[in-house]
Amino acid sequence: MEQAATHTVCRPVGELDAATVAQFREELAPYSGHARLVIDLSEVPFMDSAGLGGLIGSIRRAREHDGEVAVVCGGAGISRLLHTTGLDRIVAVADSVEDALDALGPPSR
Repeated sequence: MEQAATHTVCRPVGELDAATVAQFREELAPYSGHARLVIDLSEVPFMDSAGLGGLIGSIRRAREHDGEVAVVCGGAGISRLLHTTGLDRIVAVADSVEDALDALGPPSR
């Protein structure tokens, strides 16, 4: 986790799947109330449906607390998954943290 005055960046490392999704949820839960959250999946080489569900659940929790979320995906596989499932229609998907922060717009709090 990287916290700044205007945003928080979560950077999971490794596969995000049925074996790791519970830890991902636990790590991200305390940050669901942050106004601007970036989930950087650049170091995630593989994500299965459980990982995708964990990601969607994290986005939902952040939005329930009036937070904005953007996702960074550096790899073609993860990017293809997010676009194929339509996740890119409900949350900003960017190529870098800087682009994700731009997609979120200026801080409102």
